[in-house]
Amino acid sequence: MRRGIAATALVASIALAATACGGSDSGSDKSGGPVTITWWDTSNATNEAPTYQALVKQFEAANKNIKVKYVNVPFDQAQNKFDTAAGSKGAPDILRSEVGWTPAFAKKGYFLPLDGTEALSEQSKFKPNLIKQAQYDGKTYGVPLVTDTLALVYNKALFKKAGITDAPKTWDELKADAAKVQDKDGVDGYWGSTQAYYAMNFLYGEGTDNVDVAAKKITVTSAPAKKAYGTWLSLFSGKGLHKADTTADAYAHIQDAFVNGKVAAIIQGPWEITNFYKGSAFKDKSNLGIATVPAGSTGKAGAPTGGHNLSVYAGSDKAHQEAALKFVKFMTSAKSQETIALKNSTLPTRDDAYTAQVKADPGIAGYQGVLSAAQPRPALAEYSSLWGPLDTELPKIAGGKESLDQGLNNAELAISKLVNDFSK
Repeated sequence: MRRGIAATALVASIALAATACGGSDSGSDKSGGPVTITWWDTSNATNEAPTYQALVKQFEAANKNIKVKYVNVPFDQAQNKFDTAAGSKGAPDILRSEVGWTPAFAKKGYFLPLDGTEALSEQSKFKPNLIKQAQYDGKTYGVPLVTDTLALVYNKALFKKAGITDAPKTWDELKADAAKVQDKDGVDGYWGSTQAYYAMNFLYGEGTDNVDVAAKKITVTSAPAKKAYGTWLSLFSGKGLHKADTTADAYAHIQDAFVNGKVAAIIQGPWEITNFYKGSAFKDKSNLGIATVPAGSTGKAGAPTGGHNLSVYAGSDKAHQEAALKFVKFMTSAKSQETIALKNSTLPTRDDAYTAQVKADPGIAGYQGVLSAAQPRPALAEYSSLWGPLDTELPKIAGGKESLDQGLNNAELAISKLVNDFSK
């Protein structure tokens, strides 16, 4: 998951840049020459992409018969671009696919099943829940490259000054701690997000979700869901609690305030670790506290599992698919994942990549410690798109423009059009 999560639900078509079209390149390889495969990388172009580009060069040096055309595609555009390209048989040979996209593209037949292929020859090395999340209808359509989840990240120095010795375990404890921070530090203790993805923590804390996939039922207006969203809403008002930011730049505002010590705690993912360290509050990396998200009334805490898989386009010919499978195996190997973690501070998806050097990064070590509370998404092709209606309604609710009941009812109606075989 990344900062552009709300944009992944957009349905408007985005024009496909000709330079990024892998399918057209596939047929242009000269007979007997190297096979050229195209990879769409959706990582951050500034903080993460250079590491992937260096690994591409390593792969090419070790595989003289394969060339990799590397294309960095903005994350918030990639889902629609790939959908458009695959529909016209011009997609790249490999896509760095957000985990929520994987079942959706697999359902459309755009991804190659990887079971029994070279790409998954080391399947047992990967965390089982991440392999499960890369599956659809009993087949595996991606190899986990990086994983993530959400955690409560906090400024240890601000907490200590306020007399707080341990991270809050419940949302009520967080409210109490936020008030202490404001009293002692003169800054807000917590600033929450209005994005639907970040609200999942509250749903899991009440033992529910926006839908019950097994029962094929929409549950966004159920009693547990209303309780969850009610708790979420309560964290935008009160002593030490920052009011809801419903602007288009809310993500950046929250992040900037945290890294510069203007708010003591937020909910955030490991994709921001490198940016945490660039802030004035975390020049000393050890000042970054990372804890499991607070628990709901059930006593359980939970956060969504995010991350990215490498998937192979089913429309490529055999030669390009074989080259792509070899590339995927290389990029998801323990050695490559260790390199990615050390350079980008992202979380590996296989235990043998968590070397002593990787775990020496306090950000990685901290997030590794909260992964046990992460919940995989159900194998529902439409699941990620369900956040779209909520990303429309939640800012209105948080901003006082509509009631919680009205907003959730509106979301229920919109969700019913996305999963029209689900009951209310």
